Amino acid sequence: MAIHYHQPLDRTFHALGDATRREILSMLATEGPCSANTLRAPFNSAQPTISKHLKVLEKAGLVTREIQGRNHRFQLALAPMKEAEEWIARHQAFWEGALQRLEDFVTKQEPKDGQ
Repeated sequence: MAIHYHQPLDRTFHALGDATRREILSMLATEGPCSANTLRAPFNSAQPTISKHLKVLEKAGLVTREIQGRNHRFQLALAPMKEAEEWIARHQAFWEGALQRLEDFVTKQEPKDGQ
């Protein structure tokens, strides 16, 4: 049964959860726009498998597709990554603060030497 993500951030994290899709994004980040065949080349996967990965990335807004005849070129889109980065930063700040408060509390509770 397929899971359908309705929120953009959910689609972004779902897309980033797969190593092949992360590698595709890395390729686009370093090489710039690439054809579907170029993106498929480093993987030991059939064309339909890579097409499915590209569709997930497209639905998440992480890549855009330009079609010229039969040639499909993909380009990295940064907006969803920026939103995910901001979400992580907000939660990281919260947890770092919470962990620091816990450490402070535990330190205050520890018995002093000689007591």
